[in-house]
Amino acid sequence: MLTPGVTVAWPVEIRLRKDRHALQVSFDDGRIFDLSAELLRVTSPSAEVQGHSEAERKTVGGKRNVTILSVDSVGNYAVRLGFDDMHSTGIYSWAFLRDLGLNAERRFQEYLDDLQAKGLDRDRPGVR
Repeated sequence: MLTPGVTVAWPVEIRLRKDRHALQVSFDDGRIFDLSAELLRVTSPSAEVQGHSEAERKTVGGKRNVTILSVDSVGNYAVRLGFDDMHSTGIYSWAFLRDLGLNAERRFQEYLDDLQAKGLDRDRPGVR
């Protein structure tokens, strides 16, 4: 939800790293975020990962070495990322990417905590 009167930052460059393990997103306010492929994959805004409610949200293990195969624009508001595990249903809005960049450390720690709580890990595939 956007706060009235707050200007939304707009991406000016999205660059896939050569090793395909990170996406660099630069915004018009000067903020630049390096988002790991693993974080982008496990926080995918897709229904497959997020479900249709918090109770349906999935924790996805085994994504430490996932890579991004494609970055495709969706209108003028988002990108669709394709990963080497064939996941390609998440549409990452500019607001989502910015929020993820601003909160990457916390979001990744929450992911690690979820993995541990559900008996999953970053190297073995599994979903709970």
